[in-house]
Amino acid sequence: MKSRLIFSLILLINLPVLAQYNGKDFSLTVYGIYTTSASIFLNPNAADIVLRNKSFDIENIFNPGIDVRFRVSEPLILGVSTEYVKTTKTAPNLDAFIGGDVVTLDVEDGFRMIPIEFTAYYIIPFSTEEFKFLMGGGVGYYYGDFIRKIGDAEVITISHDNSIGIHVLTSVDYVPLNYLAIRFQMKFRDPQFTVTSRYNREEVEYTGQPISLPQEPFETKINMDGITFMLGVVFQF
Repeated sequence: MKSRLIFSLILLINLPVLAQYNGKDFSLTVYGIYTTSASIFLNPNAADIVLRNKSFDIENIFNPGIDVRFRVSEPLILGVSTEYVKTTKTAPNLDAFIGGDVVTLDVEDGFRMIPIEFTAYYIIPFSTEEFKFLMGGGVGYYYGDFIRKIGDAEVITISHDNSIGIHVLTSVDYVPLNYLAIRFQMKFRDPQFTVTSRYNREEVEYTGQPISLPQEPFETKINMDGITFMLGVVFQF
């Protein structure tokens, strides 16, 4: 049984592969992207492990993206892609003193992220002229900022760490014309980065009362750990 499986895999790998895009070597894709969820850790350095691991979650994230690909050989394609991700959500995430009492305030929290990912793709041998099945993997660099708004105050970024991660994906292209395709892609990745921020104002008015905002820098950890689904239009040339 084991020898049959190995023989089948060797046969699959060595099957002739149809031309990726009917002889086209380059492609440019414009995507609409949906990610299931992301987590923001507001107290990543807290001594209390429960508070440190407590996250504020944002679901159903939509953003645009593009990628460029070059066919190196018949089955192998190299590509680079980028996106612009910006998402926020209002939630009771900030404790403040008002009239001598501790009050939890609603603030708009979120993040901005620009990934740059390098990917190697392999076109699967059972692809046809009309349907191209690919799998791939690679490495990415993730640049991002923490977003917080309360009244007319917001945070500004002081510094952020360099985040590098890996990803794997699978996709299918429907090719109705030799210069145009429709692509559906599913990507698995787990980028996370830590941002150091501070408020841009010392005081803000909230529901008619002044609130003092701390001026010490603070850290936030962002983890975009959901599954990413991508639907795009591919231009081949």
